[in-house]
Amino acid sequence: MNLTKILSIIFLLAALGVGYKLYSGVDYVMKEEKRIAAIEARIIEKLQMLRIGQQAYLATNGEYADSWSKLEGFIEDGKIFIVQKTEETKLLDYGEEEVIINYDTLGSVNVMDSLFNARKYPELNIAQLNVVPGSGGKTFEFFAAKVERGANAVLIDVFEIRDPAPVNPERRLNNNEKALRVGSKVDATTSGNWE
Repeated sequence: MNLTKILSIIFLLAALGVGYKLYSGVDYVMKEEKRIAAIEARIIEKLQMLRIGQQAYLATNGEYADSWSKLEGFIEDGKIFIVQKTEETKLLDYGEEEVIINYDTLGSVNVMDSLFNARKYPELNIAQLNVVPGSGGKTFEFFAAKVERGANAVLIDVFEIRDPAPVNPERRLNNNEKALRVGSKVDATTSGNWE
């Protein structure tokens, strides 16, 4: 065997090794991105359910739940009132109209039956709703308060539910600044930062 054949075989083997390393590196990155996207999709789904629970809690109790135990108890045992709104318009003597609005409570339904029923969420386990997917058992951070807004210092209700340990390395930057969350600690919003 001459030197040319030996060098050709060595370079071929080296090229195959480098090619395999490149392929496995790219394959790993793609699989990792798919894994992160799947976990974040499950986190977003849970945050959307928690937002629905918080909105119902606010409508019933006049404030947001500041802990998972309060929200969980409300979801499991709370009731939402069914209210009918009727308007009556009267024509006054001087040509103006007066609108009288009447509210009538028709009954109530369980929060679990109306918002979190098996038809909407067939695999829902309420006890696990506050556990962050892919976190090894960590739970969402809850915050609720009243903050002052405007020149008249009007108190508004705010809440924030946040992922404490993002799987995505980009979301972990600057002390989890971009972590998935719904609501805000300073604004009256119920939107999530993924929307």
